[in-house]
Amino acid sequence: MTADGRQVRAVRLGPRSVAALCLVSAIGVVAFGWPLLAGSGSGLAHSQDAPWLFAALLPLLLAVVVATVADAGLDAKAIAMLGVLAAAGAALRPLGAGTAGIEPMFFLMVLSGRVLGPGFGFVLGSVAMFASALLTGGVGPWMPFQMLSMGWVAMGAGLLPGPDRWRGRRELVLLAGYGAVASVGYGLVMNLQGWPYIGGLASGVSFVPGDPLSANLTRYLAYCLATSLGWDLPRAVVTVVLTSTLGGTVLKALRRATRRAAFEAPVAFTEPVAFTEPAGPPGGPQRPARP
Repeated sequence: MTADGRQVRAVRLGPRSVAALCLVSAIGVVAFGWPLLAGSGSGLAHSQDAPWLFAALLPLLLAVVVATVADAGLDAKAIAMLGVLAAAGAALRPLGAGTAGIEPMFFLMVLSGRVLGPGFGFVLGSVAMFASALLTGGVGPWMPFQMLSMGWVAMGAGLLPGPDRWRGRRELVLLAGYGAVASVGYGLVMNLQGWPYIGGLASGVSFVPGDPLSANLTRYLAYCLATSLGWDLPRAVVTVVLTSTLGGTVLKALRRATRRAAFEAPVAFTEPVAFTEPAGPPGGPQRPARP
């Protein structure tokens, strides 16, 4: 918090950063959703399109980081905090990944995005997911989609209302509610990454290229209910419980760290002050001033 009560942002989004975020988000929406609009003769094959999406999304995600550094001034203090939080998020993910949706990583990403802002949140979510993929051996065509989705989760937390006014229980309720929605939404979005390419599904839940959008969306929701909801709901419950119990302490720690880091403190250079040693005894020789 600044002296006027305004919450400090580790990264101030400038025009280039906003443009890069909008561009990568638009490309991500297309990458996730284009099979729903593809014709019946498009020849969908995950083994053919995934490497191209992988090659296209990663440079765009890195471009967001580069644009943020160039435009908003991601200084050494912000980079250090990014590294610490990304490492913490990567370490939290293996604690429950793959076990009934228990993923405490979401709790930290939501709170960090809330305190440090949408720009920092997007970069943090992407970097933390990348680091966790390296840590758990989860590198594959799905990784850029996970990076983008987690970036959206943390960025959305930074866009929530009342960052300078809402504190205490009111803020925790807001973050817990957002965390629950984001946890389920993450699963729904990530299902789009693989569902159109899975063969052998029952006709009521399988993707049919060329069918009307409404029909495919109906099958998609049925697929989510039948498969991933058992992971998405526990993930939401874990995020809500951790936010409600530990959220206040973590928020205070993050805000204390941002105050001490003084991200927005102006740098000023002043003229050196000449040092004059105390005068000698009365009548004695005077010592010259040091430069």
